[in-house]
Order: sequence, then C-alpha cells, then structure tokens
Amino acid sequence: SNTYAPLETLKRYYEEALSHPEVIGLTIGTRPDCVDEAKIAYLESLAKDYDITIEYGLESISDETLKKINRGHDVQCYLDALEMTRNRGIKICTHIIFGFPWETEELWLQTADWLSDKPFDFLKVHQLHVVVGTALERMYRKQPFDFMSPQQYIDLIIRFLERLNPRIIIQRLFGEAPPRTLVAPHWGVRNTQLTRMLEQEMERRDTWQGKNWQSS
Repeated sequence: SNTYAPLETLKRYYEEALSHPEVIGLTIGTRPDCVDEAKIAYLESLAKDYDITIEYGLESISDETLKKINRGHDVQCYLDALEMTRNRGIKICTHIIFGFPWETEELWLQTADWLSDKPFDFLKVHQLHVVVGTALERMYRKQPFDFMSPQQYIDLIIRFLERLNPRIIIQRLFGEAPPRTLVAPHWGVRNTQLTRMLEQEMERRDTWQGKNWQSS
C-alpha cells in the first residue's frame, strides 16, 4: 500500500515525485486501514498546491466477503477513512469488485444505492480475478466456481450504473490482470473491446448513469 510507511518516508517519496517539473499531482492507491490523521493532514497540505487523489480499496460492501478474502479490514474502516479525508481538498476514489461467487446480483445492485450518498469523487469497478498466491486462489483450486461471461458482466454494470448517483465520476469498469498471474477467468477480450461493447449496449437500451437513481 502506498501509505504503508512512516510519514517521514512517505514525505520523501511524494516530494521527490512532485519535484519533477511536469508533475502536477499524485494519485495514491491505498487501503482504508493504512491512513491516519497525520498522513491525511500532510496530504491536505499538499493539496493546497497540487492535485491530490487518494484511492481507497473497499472491494465489497459485505463484511462477510472482506473476511473471506482476508482483506484485513471491514466496511466501517472504509467509512472512517472517508470521514477523515472528506472536505480537505483531497479527491477520493473508491474501488469495488463484482463477481465473488457467494455474493448476489441483488447485493451488487444495492452497492450502487449504498455508494451513491458517500462522500467520494471517483469510482473504479472491475470484474473478479483469481490471481496466483491469494486466499481466493486456494479456495478456487479446492472448489472451482463459475464466473460471469463478458455479456453478463456488461448487463450487470449497466443496471448498476442506472442506479448510481450521476455525480460520481467513473474512472474504470473493467480490469485486467497480467496473464502470468491470472488463474481465472479467461475472457479473451481486451478492456477496450469491452468498453465498446458496453457503450453500444447502453446506446441500444437508451440508458445512462443515474437513470434510475433516487436521491435520498
């Protein structure tokens, strides 16, 4: 994690990057359990002069899922990190994964409702990947499970987007894992192709992000 170090170490790395004349900001990917008030206060000070974004990996709104995948934090930890970071000039991005075999389509669609009133700016979503060396790989090797097809995932994403607050800026909807580490699924389709398929299907349905969003 890019905040998992003493503050003085982080300052050295961040300020070295920002010293380059063509660098105007930093996007820092991290975990919600790897920030504290001192680190956020420092990023707040940087945000006065630079474009600073922090990305929090939530992955699921289910504590059961976070425990099963050995995530090491719960949903409340994410909410605490959001509260600590909001209104301080730091942009916030949230990461979510869809496709855990014990989760349901209903939960994934409810995730749109749950996220819609949270104080963050950007969202990155990607399909479940089983990669080498993870608890999920061990689970998959022991008892293989099914994955969504590209068409099923696109259908889910469209219905998810329809329920999502249009204020939230989508930065990613598909992920790719290096072939040498990917165990499953093997879709054989690049992200650029998937994005085109998604756009074409949304046009066909005459739909858009927030179409069915209901303000609370």
